[in-house]
Amino acid sequence: MISSPPPRVKQLLMVYRLVVNNFLAVVAVPVAAFVLLRAAQLGPSELLARLGEVRRVHLFLAVFVPFAVAVLHLMRRPRTVYLVDYACFRPQPSCRISFAAFAEHCRLIRDINDGSFRFLTRMLGRSGLGDRTYVPQCSLYLPPSSGLAEARDEVEQVVFGAVGDLFAKTGVNPESIDILVTNCSAFNPTPSFADMVVNRFKLRADIRAVHVSGMGCSAGMISVEVARNLLQEAPRGAHALVVSTESMSSFGYTGRNPAMLLPSALFRMGGAAALLSTSWSTSRFRLTNVARTLTAAEDRAYRCAFQEEDDDGNTGVNLSRDLVAVAGETLKANIAAIGSRVLPPSEKLLFALSFVARKLLGRNAVKMYVPDFRTAFDHFCIHAGGRAVIDAVQSNLGLSDEDVEPSRMTLHRFGNTSSSSVWYELAYIEAKGRARVGDRLWMMGFGSGFKCNSVVWECIRPCAHADTGPWADSIHQYPIVTTPKLS
Repeated sequence: MISSPPPRVKQLLMVYRLVVNNFLAVVAVPVAAFVLLRAAQLGPSELLARLGEVRRVHLFLAVFVPFAVAVLHLMRRPRTVYLVDYACFRPQPSCRISFAAFAEHCRLIRDINDGSFRFLTRMLGRSGLGDRTYVPQCSLYLPPSSGLAEARDEVEQVVFGAVGDLFAKTGVNPESIDILVTNCSAFNPTPSFADMVVNRFKLRADIRAVHVSGMGCSAGMISVEVARNLLQEAPRGAHALVVSTESMSSFGYTGRNPAMLLPSALFRMGGAAALLSTSWSTSRFRLTNVARTLTAAEDRAYRCAFQEEDDDGNTGVNLSRDLVAVAGETLKANIAAIGSRVLPPSEKLLFALSFVARKLLGRNAVKMYVPDFRTAFDHFCIHAGGRAVIDAVQSNLGLSDEDVEPSRMTLHRFGNTSSSSVWYELAYIEAKGRARVGDRLWMMGFGSGFKCNSVVWECIRPCAHADTGPWADSIHQYPIVTTPKLS
């Protein structure tokens, strides 16, 4: 948790931000007052006489040019995209798995030896996951069953449930969907993932369908950007359906490589569907910014989360020791990209001054200023990839425990649901009644490659049905203090 500055420093910062962020108003008000005072001293007759000396063409240009520039700017500006609503899937209670049940299943899997068992249980105890997360039914079998049929059953249950709930909440007819963007990294069947949704909900034959695969836990942010780009080229009022999930049944690893066992301890069943549109009338959030950072050009970043076979031929995702360092570097690059667009002038000025001071006085003489992103955002939805991921982002951004509460509670209640985790976090914020008109929200996702992607929303209409979301049966129990379980 970050330390609070002394009261006097906080007051000085408030004055500084008020002056710098409203610099134009601070300058314009005295200038306007001087002009009005001067005009009053001249009197009406002298003022009209002086205006008469100005050529009519100059008056015309003074009025027409700004008007023309404003009209051209509005015509060339990309069409605004909105979030109509979203829905998160909540599995049946029969899919819950406790720590004890997870340990029992691991012990009974033939290929997991004592060393792998101790590693898995130790990682689970430190992960930040609770006792009420969900896994597919096939993972509860003894021994667990995985294959194409099981993966298809899992995805149909999650995706059809989330999309069905979304259509019920919004009252939108499936035939009015113009664009469909789906994402799932591990499960890529034929017909495609998007075709499954089209077939189940009988979407139109001319729908523009896209499936995003292999992008990891940041794929949800990529899908939002793809949907935005397609909507901006579609007729006004078009609708785009975005579906994000991951298939646990497709990448269950039962080998003995510790680096490939970690995902099994963190990932859980979940998914979300979101409806985007260029119509403001029924929407609840406005999409303001999207920033993507990809460092795959570097071999170290490219291989830090790599799907491969181990020495025994078992397929899994290998998480290298460079993952934390690569994630930190990618996060800093993404922060720089999104910060330049959203931070107020006061924070940009402090950052620039510290950068110049370090160049002139040396790196050790001046500490680099970390911008206060709480001046730009009211809420944070950090991908619930694990306790270490949330800790690292909190430390790098200087966030409070309350700022990262949605991420920690989502990790505890639902586990790492991959690309859909940020939607569960948004549902948490709304279930707590914290999202208000004008609030700005930062969604951040990490993924293989290595990627860090950000999406920024602005609330334009509060939620009216938070009690029907995925937190309906447990929001009253949160927040709770999550501590690592030693084993």
